[in-house]
Amino acid sequence: MAKAEQAPKGTTGRPGDTRRESAAARAARAARATAILAALEQGYPEAECALLHRNAFELLVATILSAQCTDARVNMVTPELFRRWPDARALASATQADVEKVIHSTGFYRNKAKNLLGMAQAVVERHGGDVPDTMDALTALPGAARKTANVVLGTWFKKAEGVVVDTHVGRVAGKLVLTIEADPAKIERDLMELLPRSAWTSFSHRVILHGRRICDARKPKCAACSLREMCPSRQDEAPPSAAAAKVPPRSKSSAAKRGRKS
Repeated sequence: MAKAEQAPKGTTGRPGDTRRESAAARAARAARATAILAALEQGYPEAECALLHRNAFELLVATILSAQCTDARVNMVTPELFRRWPDARALASATQADVEKVIHSTGFYRNKAKNLLGMAQAVVERHGGDVPDTMDALTALPGAARKTANVVLGTWFKKAEGVVVDTHVGRVAGKLVLTIEADPAKIERDLMELLPRSAWTSFSHRVILHGRRICDARKPKCAACSLREMCPSRQDEAPPSAAAAKVPPRSKSSAAKRGRKS
């Protein structure tokens, strides 16, 4: 695939498809994205990667472990993992069973252990033990797809090659109608087209934090959301439920009928 920012545009014809969007609609969406970015920068100036790490190797390992697992859980597991295997050379010599025991609580531990061992061996054999700093080299490592590569490149190497699209970013971007896509690669493409390259990494960190604090998947706190006025999906105060609505008085004939049946 060519560089992500040159990826072919979608063909849905709905908002978020920049090929079939009118010029006015495209301009309005871009202006809203700029306003959203400014509000996120103001609301979450401290946002950073939640995975604890001290170097590129630790961040790469933690990101691989974070698949279908919370960052908090990963941060509980990695101290022991890095104590036992502090670098790629050490991890490459570990056994599958030993790694599985340490990372068991992160879920999918067999496949993750296999990927970690494969990644470490590849880093040693292909890169002399140093984590590579290019998209192609990173995505060629076992367990490291584009999202993982974006995390390592953007957070550690300060190279903005794309936008990290995890479950929070995908959900919040959809609610804000910055994209209408469901596929992470297409969501990333839309966000890259809307946002300045300098904001690609920080945008993801801020949206992830916003998704955790405010835009919860089940109970979004719309009333407290700083993006409320820019969000087409905001939930206003819900109308009274049918159960709470006033029930009209029953007729005498109905009451009499019920009395005869009792």
